Amino acid sequence: MSQSWQFWALLSAAFAALTAVFAKVGVAQVNSDFATLIRTFVILLVLVGIVAATGQWQKPSEIPGRTWLFLALSGLATGASWLAYFRALKLGDAARVAPIDKLSIVMVAIFGVLFLGEKLNLMNWLGVVFIAAGALLLAVF
Repeated sequence: MSQSWQFWALLSAAFAALTAVFAKVGVAQVNSDFATLIRTFVILLVLVGIVAATGQWQKPSEIPGRTWLFLALSGLATGASWLAYFRALKLGDAARVAPIDKLSIVMVAIFGVLFLGEKLNLMNWLGVVFIAAGALLLAVF
């Protein structure tokens, strides 16, 4: 089970939930952008430790340019997402902010189809609609 994508996806969801709760408390007495900087610094330290401890370091010169480009774009999108998320948590309830943030699931499904050529069947699309409806119900009502 620990080698399946489902295990790691569930673990990601659990940590994302904790992120919202911890961040809501943590951002209470600090500027949201500075809180994001602190979070990013902690993540950087942890990842350096993991890569060093597991011997996963790769020579940057051996990484293809296209990979650098898309990882850089992903990093920029992540940074923008975190800044917006922490600002939203500063201003709103975590129980309402997180569901709207999770509309990213709906957007990933749509972008995956449009830009990555992925295929979703009728049941998949129904799930996407339910996720969108559930997120909006949690956030709005």
